[in-house]
Amino acid sequence: QVRLVESGGGLAQAGDSLRLSCAASGRPFSMYNLGWFRQAPGKEREFVATIHYNGVATNYGDSVKGRFTISRDKAKRTVYLQMNSLIIEDTAVYFCAFDTVPYGILARFRGDYWGQGTQVTVSS
Repeated sequence: QVRLVESGGGLAQAGDSLRLSCAASGRPFSMYNLGWFRQAPGKEREFVATIHYNGVATNYGDSVKGRFTISRDKAKRTVYLQMNSLIIEDTAVYFCAFDTVPYGILARFRGDYWGQGTQVTVSS
């Protein structure tokens, strides 16, 4: 069983920055790929970013490229999402996701476990 707990969401103005955190427990942290997704009201869940178990390779959704950065800290068992230059369209509930395939291929990421989500609201 994997437990994911997100934090760091809140209110921001356009142009501001926020950093989300997701603490993972239940499986060896360094063996698995992790990711962030988001869902805005009335819309489908959207891919934001994923990070390889080695902490180096990353993938980003087109809407966040150049503004968001995903990273992970092995010692803290935490994955982060640094969000810069926020825009109103970034308003959504952000979810952390865990792929249970050990040493998986990042391009084939699948969210097997999900956190409860953290709300990010960006105003003008």
